[in-house]
Amino acid sequence: MSLRVLVVGCGGIGGVVSAHLAALHRLDASSLEPPVVLVRGTELIPVVERQGLRVTGTSEAHGTPRLVSSLDKVARGFDLILLATQPPHVEAAAVSVAPWLSSDGALVCFQNGLCEERVASRLGERRVFGAVVSWGASVREPGLVERTSAGGFTLGTLDGRIEDPRLQRLGSILSCIGPVEVTANLRGARWSKLAINAAISSLGTLGGDRLGPLMRHAFIRRLALEIMSEVVSVANAEGVKLEKVSGTLDLPWLALTDAERTGRSPATLMAKHGVLLAVGTRYRKLRSSMLHAIERGREPAVDYLNGEVVTRGTHHGLATPVNAAVQRLVHSVARGETASSLSTARSLLGSLKATRPI
Repeated sequence: MSLRVLVVGCGGIGGVVSAHLAALHRLDASSLEPPVVLVRGTELIPVVERQGLRVTGTSEAHGTPRLVSSLDKVARGFDLILLATQPPHVEAAAVSVAPWLSSDGALVCFQNGLCEERVASRLGERRVFGAVVSWGASVREPGLVERTSAGGFTLGTLDGRIEDPRLQRLGSILSCIGPVEVTANLRGARWSKLAINAAISSLGTLGGDRLGPLMRHAFIRRLALEIMSEVVSVANAEGVKLEKVSGTLDLPWLALTDAERTGRSPATLMAKHGVLLAVGTRYRKLRSSMLHAIERGREPAVDYLNGEVVTRGTHHGLATPVNAAVQRLVHSVARGETASSLSTARSLLGSLKATRPI
């Protein structure tokens, strides 16, 4: 029986997924029906109907998914609903599309942050899967999405069950986009990715540039290390066993020690800067999705990244001043009070130096 899939959102991630799944349907209609894609407005629909949805960059795909702005005339009973909205909209989106899920179907969170827990609190753990995305993408123009880096997915459930056949079917269709790994430690994978995104996405918003140029600056790398160090501290307090990102990036090792902060261990600090330089090179075209949201007049996801760290740190009595400062400054950028620029990011480091060794 062919799989029925609904994709909610057609931005960078949703666009890449939708185009690849539409192309997969064209090759194997017996295993996958044409994907239905729910979009916020109607402007994109005639473009895709006329020329299809195209992906360029580190992968290429061309397909014609069925785009709709409402599910009113769409048959219910989807096996998988892939949530590719921004984090601020994921809970409302999940609740609104849940009636279209089959009785044994699952919602899949593609967002950065800890969105599986939020959706599960509304709809139950059994109905929620997580898909940690290890690549980036951005919309170049209507109907054209650029995939800016290679990579795949890490799939899992909040209760650690990996034998679920629905999870296996999800992995089988996503494998046309990139390698798929299934983990029994979804929380560990999510928190590790949270550490990366709390640094990369927020600093990309403040610095106003793609990751490659930003990571060439030592002060940006130092801010990133400070942000990630606080995330690691809070994750430890939460009892989370952090997973390596893409199998190689070890977040507990990246966390700064007191000796590194005070200059007593320059060799290891230099090694950590080297790792971030390598990340910047690999994902050099990556542009902050938060900055893109702000430019489109939408709410940035900072409360679901840095803000999540601040909230949970407060719960455990842990100070997270760097993430708190980043959260405030990103909101200032969103309100138009502060510009996205290197000087803005540099001023953040200067203000933090006045209160602690950095």
